[in-house]
Amino acid sequence: MLAAMPGSAPSPLSAGGPALRDGGDACPGTLRLHQADDGALARVRVPGGVLSADRADALLAVACRFGDGELHLTSRGNVQLRGLDAQCGGGPAELLGAAGLLPSAAHERARNIVASPLAGLDGSPALGDRLAELDGLVCGSAAAASLSGRFLFALDSGRGDVDALGADVTLIAAGDSCLLRIGAEDEVFRVPAEEGPRAALLAAEAFLRAARDSAAWRVKDLPDDVRTELVRGIGAAAGPAVHRPRPRTATPPAPGPHGSPNAISVGVPLGRLAPAQWRLLTETARRYGDELRLTPWRGIVVPGPFGRPDEAAEALHALAAAGLITAPDSPWTGVGACIGRPGCARSLSDVRAEAGAAVGRVGRLPVYWSGCERRCGHPHGEWIDVVVTPDGHRISHVRGERRDPPKTVRDDPVALAAAVAAARA
Repeated sequence: MLAAMPGSAPSPLSAGGPALRDGGDACPGTLRLHQADDGALARVRVPGGVLSADRADALLAVACRFGDGELHLTSRGNVQLRGLDAQCGGGPAELLGAAGLLPSAAHERARNIVASPLAGLDGSPALGDRLAELDGLVCGSAAAASLSGRFLFALDSGRGDVDALGADVTLIAAGDSCLLRIGAEDEVFRVPAEEGPRAALLAAEAFLRAARDSAAWRVKDLPDDVRTELVRGIGAAAGPAVHRPRPRTATPPAPGPHGSPNAISVGVPLGRLAPAQWRLLTETARRYGDELRLTPWRGIVVPGPFGRPDEAAEALHALAAAGLITAPDSPWTGVGACIGRPGCARSLSDVRAEAGAAVGRVGRLPVYWSGCERRCGHPHGEWIDVVVTPDGHRISHVRGERRDPPKTVRDDPVALAAAVAAARA
């Protein structure tokens, strides 16, 4: 198996340990804020998207005390707090640290872990122990503090949902073993289940050594020969190779009940939650499993158990009344957008308002609206890409690495809504 991991855990919020990376990686965190047009922005990493009700309360307290009061879900199941006062100082970090949401100052931007949100609830294996172990190993590795805020781990229950998200290191549950995927490689390596989290960390540390002489922040950024050598080296130290191409399209949990029902799933229009909506979700979690799972598709799973189907129906009814997506036939299902104007200076338009104006009927394909060519937070797999350009809104059908010829709509909201609806269908 892979060699033992060096390094020991720094104390939480200590000034010691490895220095945070200064150059190039501009990803925000809780200690390193990003200055947006609507104020400072903090990105709180929530490994696996798993939050207790108490920690959810702490996030809301920070948002209301220091920011605009809203909580914004990201495409990695994390939370962004926006509109923070420039004078807030270390207040947000202090409150989040006290709630256990900031276990290591040196690693706070490296704790990027997505996990299958229905793991253990829909007949698939539970991932909680592996998630906690991997997060602990990342926070305990001196080398891992140098991972960029872009580097991503994924823990897949075997359904292929988060395996499709293009993580740098993916662990896939497979009975009494795990399959270890590096980047987008079709060959995965079988390792014993109990050694999976450590194998994932050591693969990330091997990436850091391979990337030392390049500007790569992620596995896909490595030169082809370096990436090939990295995968070969990890494979030689891990287990047998298995051919398993990465799924092309990620499938989020459908809004509604799951597992008879062991859980309910809701979508969040444009990933933005008002305080009242967040409180209702937290109260619902306390009533049942005391847990929220934020998904990489800007949704939330509330684990049960729900004693009766009508209990799940009642909870979904209340959440629908609060403006959340509780059924697949909602016109908001699959609709996403970046922050747009006025929050982002790069954006050419208020794409959230445009997305809302264009919502009409349910589309087969997800659609994502971007205010500029950067496409922050866009989905993976197959989707409709709407990008604002100086010449109008450019609409194209993305199929993995391929993109169909685009169509541009100029300054006509009615024509734009019709074009997007036709593309999604």
